[in-house]
Amino acid sequence: MNSFVLAFVGGIVGAVLMDITETFASRAGLTSGVNVALVGRWALGLLHGQWAHADIARSPARSGEVRAGWAFHFLIGGGGVALLYAAFVHAAGFTVPTHHLWAGVIFGAATSLLPWLLLLPAFGWGWFGRRGPHGSNALLASTVSHIPYGLGVGIVMALGSSL
Repeated sequence: MNSFVLAFVGGIVGAVLMDITETFASRAGLTSGVNVALVGRWALGLLHGQWAHADIARSPARSGEVRAGWAFHFLIGGGGVALLYAAFVHAAGFTVPTHHLWAGVIFGAATSLLPWLLLLPAFGWGWFGRRGPHGSNALLASTVSHIPYGLGVGIVMALGSSL
């Protein structure tokens, strides 16, 4: 099967694993402060030319932001970002499926850069979310949730390439 299709599907699987991890982490008191409504608010704002917010939590709610947040999370953040993994695998010439597991974990950890340097500053929370909501730890929470994301990508790639 095409590695880009596998990566996209793996990204969606990884996004589900990320959500499960975030649920357990938040119950243990570890949160980034990001929720799906805020992601949707940001994504809908992008469609209207608004890239950044002073503090997205104080920005007016937008109609359909929760649905938009889920769509953005799975299609762009999940599947779309995983296409970078397929490009990396192709460029590196990986052929043995076991490489995908470790490479997926490394890729997942590397994707922590996206919220740290893109999403959180656009939310108005600064680099690495240092001005995020009180009690949040975006630096650690993002890393903890992105590793299972990468593992999901790696697992689907490994399974798909062994067929």
